[in-house]
This record gives sequence, C-alpha cells and structure tokens, in this order.
Amino acid sequence: MRITGTFIDEISHDIPHQNWGWKEWEQDFLHMKSVGIDTVILIRSGYRTFLSYPSAYLCNNHRCYVPSVDLVEMFLELSLRFDMKFYFGLYDSGRYWDTGDLSHEIEVNRYVIDEVWSKYGHYKSFAGWYLSLEISRRTIGAIEAFRSLGLQCKSVSNGLPTFISPWIDGKKAVLASSSNLSKTEAVSLASHEQEWNEIFDGIKGAVDAVAFQDGHIDYHELDAFFDVNKTLADKHGLSCWTNAETFDRDMPIKFLPIKFEKLRLKLEAARRAGYDKAITFEFSHFMSPQSAYLQAGHLFNRYQEYLNTFTT
Repeated sequence: MRITGTFIDEISHDIPHQNWGWKEWEQDFLHMKSVGIDTVILIRSGYRTFLSYPSAYLCNNHRCYVPSVDLVEMFLELSLRFDMKFYFGLYDSGRYWDTGDLSHEIEVNRYVIDEVWSKYGHYKSFAGWYLSLEISRRTIGAIEAFRSLGLQCKSVSNGLPTFISPWIDGKKAVLASSSNLSKTEAVSLASHEQEWNEIFDGIKGAVDAVAFQDGHIDYHELDAFFDVNKTLADKHGLSCWTNAETFDRDMPIKFLPIKFEKLRLKLEAARRAGYDKAITFEFSHFMSPQSAYLQAGHLFNRYQEYLNTFTT
C-alpha cells in the first residue's frame, strides 16, 4: 500500500511551524514526487485568526490576519509544476472545538467556498475539496455540515470531488493538550459501525471519499475497524482511503515521527482491507528529508526501502 497523497499543515496549529518559503516547498514537492505522491491536501485554509491565503471576507468579517504570502497560490503553482492534484481544505473558525457544534462552521465556509473558487478555480491543479471539519462520532450538526458544504463545493466547481478525514474514537483519541496517551472509554466496533452507517447515509452524494485517521486505535484492532470502514463505504458509494499518520501517538512527546514498523503495520492493514488510496498526515513534518525533525529523513529512507521491495 503506497502513500500517494499528503496533507499540508501550513497553519501548524499544534505542530511547530517550519518557516519555509518557495525554495523549501519546491524541494519538498520534489521529495514527495520521488516516492509517488500525486495528491496534496491543504488541511485547512485557516484556523481562527491565521490564514493561508489573503481572504478579504475572513479578514474583514472575522478579524483574521492577512498572511505575508499567498500559500494557496504557491501550492497550486507547485502542484501544476509537479503534475499533482491539489485539494483545498476549508476554514476552521475554532467554534466547533469550543462548543462541540459543527453547525457554526457552515455559514462562514459558504462565503469561503465562493471566494476561493472565484480566486483560484482557474488553476488546472485545483482538483477537489477537503471538508476539514474533523469528527469521530455523531457530532451535533455533522451530517448537515458535511452535506451542505459538500454540495456547495460540488456546485461551484462543476462537480469536483470532496472528502473527509474523521478519526475513530479509540483509546488513543485524547486531546493533544492532554498529558495522557490513552483513555479508558473507547468506542466499540458495533457502535462505530452503527454511527458511521448513519453518517454515510446522510452525506452520500455530497462527499465522495472518506479517509479515516488510523492512529487512534491499537495495532491489533486495525483489521476489524478497517474492514468495517471499507464495507460501509462500499455500501454507501464512497471511496475508502486511509489517513496513515506518520507521527507517533504512543510517545509522551507530542508529536514526533513514527517508528517505521508501526507505519508498515498500518499500511498493510489498509492493503488487506482493500482500501482505495493511502494519504498521510503528514509528509513535510514527519517524513521529509528536510524536516525540522532529523528522524523524519530516516523514516523517508526506510519507506523508500519498503517501496523497493515491491519493485525488485
């Protein structure tokens, strides 16, 4: 199972910013291309007051700061140069994380979607949309938010695909700000299946693919949850991807590049389940040879060796 897509976490909410410019990003796209990555996904176009592009709407109406560089334009240009698909991630106001109610995000993103398509829709590398509202269970307003925003994205862009990347509410689903590595209460396989059957039924036609984050359950649970995810996605006509996290949730320091053996276990579980695509969160911090983390370059080397086993 090869990783063919990666998120780009340029807002860097809970991961240190690397302060890259065009030169560094161009080099990173080269590294991505060398291991077969063909899709890049902006994980969010903004978070609270920080933005990745100069949004007149968000700056004027939500007191956001004007960024010094239009990163969306940069990533679209680099995607065009390296023949990659770029997915635009929606804006996150932070109100959902404060209230637990996703409906707050609908109104603000209605303006963002129209603004972004008007500004960047002419780029041939603009290939789709990432609905960046992360959930794990039947969150208040989730189905309505995904459905309305997904349909709007498709409407303005002549049907470009949309996808979501929820997490499984397993024992490792703890807040990044918490010192704990696990919790005692975790979702059962039966409850996960029941709840996501309902969610998929409500969003089909508005969302084209689901990429469950793979780091919140234990390694021995991967096959069971992955089989359920694939069965439900097939039932409701969604493509089933895996979001193979390349950072380690088992370490007390949050977050460091993952041990390769753990990544291999997750990728092979996705292969056994018949997943359609593997993306990662995320190459630039946790897998790039030029990452601020020295271990990321070593992970890149081990992953290259893993890829070579399929071609020799």
